Amino acid sequence: MEGEVIAARTMNGLYIWLDIAYLVILLGVLLWTKRRQAAIAGLIGGALYFAVDYGIFYLLLGTRQVVGADPFWFLLWLSISYGFTNFVWIWLWLDRDGHTLEWSVMIVAGWLATALLSQNFGNQFSQISIMRGTNDYHGIMALILVIGYGIVCIYNIRLKDKTKKIPVLWILTIGILVQFGWEFVLNITGIRNQSLQTLIVNSLLETNLGLPYLYFIHRAIHKRRDEALHKRLPDNETVLTS
Repeated sequence: MEGEVIAARTMNGLYIWLDIAYLVILLGVLLWTKRRQAAIAGLIGGALYFAVDYGIFYLLLGTRQVVGADPFWFLLWLSISYGFTNFVWIWLWLDRDGHTLEWSVMIVAGWLATALLSQNFGNQFSQISIMRGTNDYHGIMALILVIGYGIVCIYNIRLKDKTKKIPVLWILTIGILVQFGWEFVLNITGIRNQSLQTLIVNSLLETNLGLPYLYFIHRAIHKRRDEALHKRLPDNETVLTS
């Protein structure tokens, strides 16, 4: 359809196995450094992506197409892959733990290495192609985006104590750059169809639409638990030591 944003990818089977290995390593690093909240957020993100990609895009709307692999298992891996890494990255950015750059480099470098290694050594593996149109749902996504950021903006406008304003620019930056990061890697490694329109529209919309809601969820959880899932003490409570 004219004007439709078509998101398409072509990869070989080695890419999947390398990516699974990378995901296991990333999960291990998160647990080792006690970023348990981020790990849980990533697993929930993978389940959410699968519900949307397989349940809605593939089964309900029929906009998702998979050639060269079983759709269920392929989309399960794909959803866990990008759902996990995207939600982990978002959560770690929202933590503001002073290591945003290090986590970002680790995640983007992993995406880049997986893609390039599969191209160098995956010639003997079968090729898999996927694509999806967006006309059936980008309007709904835009509506969700407007509602979320509308709530944030109205909250800030009505707030009397300006020191408690929600950092709109910060969450907007996270929402755009997380999606842009892997869209850019897919483009420069030749996995994604070379489309500037896809890069820009997806970066502005697809992950960004959930950031206002994730910000409120993150803030509510962090009031009660730290990143290692330890219960936070009230401000006026002290810890008694023997």
